[in-house]
Amino acid sequence: MSENAGKLELYLRYRASLIDYATPIVGSRSWAEDLVQEAYFRFMPQDGADRPVDQPVAYLYRIVRNLALDWRRRTIAEDQRDKAFRSVSDPHPMVPSPEDRALYSDELAEVDRALSELPDKMRLAFEMHRLGEAPLREIAERLDISVATAGRWTQQAHAHIARRLRDSES
Repeated sequence: MSENAGKLELYLRYRASLIDYATPIVGSRSWAEDLVQEAYFRFMPQDGADRPVDQPVAYLYRIVRNLALDWRRRTIAEDQRDKAFRSVSDPHPMVPSPEDRALYSDELAEVDRALSELPDKMRLAFEMHRLGEAPLREIAERLDISVATAGRWTQQAHAHIARRLRDSES
């Protein structure tokens, strides 16, 4: 049996235990499953050069633990950022007057065009986060994507809209 086949067999044998180990750290079995899947890719050699590991089971648990702790730190930071954003946002935004609407109609049309150029899921993630004030974790769950992807999409959408507004002023 090759070293890779042995590693795969070892991974499959401990997969359920690894998920059980990660679940309390990340707080969700589905997130733990994703982390254990990521651990598999880190455990298996990608470049064809297989490096022997003295204690492969301990190594697998260490990979899962590190990924889970990184995930937890990242989600805490994202939650804090979301709370900070909500705390400075006006809970009762002013409704623009008809005069203001006329003044900003071109800009609003440009934002609308920029939004329509985005892929559907990216646009929805941006709208949920910026307009609906949904946390990235909720967006990730509703769109069946990772929290990191939800954050990246909202940032990319924001940058796209800002570019379009800058370009329209030129």
